[in-house]
Amino acid sequence: MTQQNVNIEQCKKILTKYWGFNSFKPLQEDIIRSVIEGRDTLALMPTGGGKSITFQVPALAKEGTCLVITPLIALMKEQVSRLNSLEIKSLAIHSAMSREEIDITIENCIYGDYKFLYISPERISTQLFQGKVGRLNLSLVAVDEAHCISQWGYDFRPSYLKIASLRDRISPDVPFLALTATATQHVIEDIMDKLAFREKNVLRTSFARKNISYLVRQVEEKGTYLVKTLNKVTGSGIVYVRSRKRC
Repeated sequence: MTQQNVNIEQCKKILTKYWGFNSFKPLQEDIIRSVIEGRDTLALMPTGGGKSITFQVPALAKEGTCLVITPLIALMKEQVSRLNSLEIKSLAIHSAMSREEIDITIENCIYGDYKFLYISPERISTQLFQGKVGRLNLSLVAVDEAHCISQWGYDFRPSYLKIASLRDRISPDVPFLALTATATQHVIEDIMDKLAFREKNVLRTSFARKNISYLVRQVEEKGTYLVKTLNKVTGSGIVYVRSRKRC
């Protein structure tokens, strides 16, 4: 990857062109600035805060392909479909594909000017991917749901602990952007360590939601209180209970 002069104004034009917004949400701009400066970045944003914008916009501003590592096939398909509907060339590799289909997909990214390639962490260790990833012109590596590195990586999905091995096969100039909605301080440190961040760099925003209130009520008869409450509230809602029988 060659260094490119990308500025935040170019990114704002891309945001407007493809997503119709004139400005970034809180923290989005700070994250994008960090990424276009080539810095490894850990971003903590609440669900609905627009995490995908923070890697999609700078990836469009730069030459090359953004490699997106995400744990769920459904998320891959949804985002790839959305990007392609915006006429942004994107592909995904997942377990439902044959070896030949995977081979063709990677070759298309190498030669076809695709902007995004979505994969699962397990894909990184496969012989086919290992043999071809060095030929990809990568602009950015985005790791979605990065808390899984610490919370799942040690037992449930150990492939998360091998993401940093990509650094041995790609240009050292390619920054890593790790994204999550929640992480304790221990998890934050673990993510940066396991992704081999060149320097510690954490950006976070408040998780407070002005349109949401949390109340705790101590009552003797929960069922009666629940019915009274529901009778006073218009619209729909969700009630959580502790067992299927209680539900």
